[in-house]
Amino acid sequence: MVSSRVFLLFSVAATAAFLALVLVSSGTSQSVWLKIFVVSLGFSAGIFAVYGLGRYGLLRSQSDNAGRLHGFSGELLNSTINEMREGLVVIDTDMRVVASNLAAQRLFAHADSSIERRITELTRNPAIYDAFLDGVRGTERVGVKVETHGRERQIFDLRVVPLRAAANGSITGALGVFFDVTRLERLENVRQEFLSNVSHELRTPLTSIIALSETLEVGAIDDPENNRRFLSIIQKNATRMHHLIDDILELSAIEAGNVKLHREEVQLKALVEEIVSSLSSAAAAQEIQIRNLVTSEAQVFADPHRLMQMLTNLIDNAIKFNREGGQIAITFLSNDRDRIIVSDTGEGIPSHHLERLFERFYRVDRARSRELGGTGLGLAIVKHLAKSHGGEVSVRSQLGEGTEFTIELPGNSHGEAK
Repeated sequence: MVSSRVFLLFSVAATAAFLALVLVSSGTSQSVWLKIFVVSLGFSAGIFAVYGLGRYGLLRSQSDNAGRLHGFSGELLNSTINEMREGLVVIDTDMRVVASNLAAQRLFAHADSSIERRITELTRNPAIYDAFLDGVRGTERVGVKVETHGRERQIFDLRVVPLRAAANGSITGALGVFFDVTRLERLENVRQEFLSNVSHELRTPLTSIIALSETLEVGAIDDPENNRRFLSIIQKNATRMHHLIDDILELSAIEAGNVKLHREEVQLKALVEEIVSSLSSAAAAQEIQIRNLVTSEAQVFADPHRLMQMLTNLIDNAIKFNREGGQIAITFLSNDRDRIIVSDTGEGIPSHHLERLFERFYRVDRARSRELGGTGLGLAIVKHLAKSHGGEVSVRSQLGEGTEFTIELPGNSHGEAK
């Protein structure tokens, strides 16, 4: 009888160890509930008694003999649980913490000494307490949203399940798992904001096109004083929508990593001259002087097409948002990194806008930007293209004095950097 029980316990422990080994090698988030099953298996079989982490690890055998018999399984199981990114907390029916893993210790301020503490001593969050209370009362709680406000705001999806004794099914405690969904929540907010902005940006010119076409249809097409003006406005708005869609597709491709860079040594002065020449009409219309201060020896290791795209965007913005009769200067500095600087003598940007300037659809002056034909995606494209080169883009501005954008790229000796 005793040998049969030992054999049964050994079989259960071996099964737990095998599952833990498979889960360690998989490393997928979907496997977390199988990991919980492994823990529950250990509880139900009565192999392990939970004493908490400390110097013993998450789980420890009930006796020295059991430890020698099943030490390998417990060690492997402990390693598996502590490698989980999800925080795991086990409580007894008195709402005292009897086990927690490393992720939970990082979540709670006093979790490193949490054993035998009540759950209310770890956190004052009522949502957490209520979920664990329901757990010890026999109710499973799923999808409990938990927010923490430490050094940075974190959002967790908490799931709590009751733990029951194998013999009679009585509740012995509850097990809670904290899934960190902070990044998913942030991405969802970005997605919703992006869809809202795209809808708004497309609706504005589309509304104008529909209104003017209906006006022409009901008789304005025969009005020689206004029909051509209406057609010109329709064309302008259709072009704006075309540019917006092009920029959305371009940004999506860059962010998805579908844009392949073909890097080579680029003669920077000649490339800047080509850009200045293409924008000379727009600059002349506002009597803006563009100075190419890049030396003839300056070279950068970059994709010439993408570098031209970045600089064209920055110089074009410097023209649009400059003062009439203002100046633009393009300079180059090189040491450990190559820096291409586009500065203007415009009105400058208020400091509270600078942090968000490279976000999609973010505009300092929405009305003026739309009037000048901007899509609100240009600087976001510049940022992602710079990152694709292994560099970055930054901005400095002084209100009333002008703005300076800097594209920073790996130097020629670091040209193969990602």
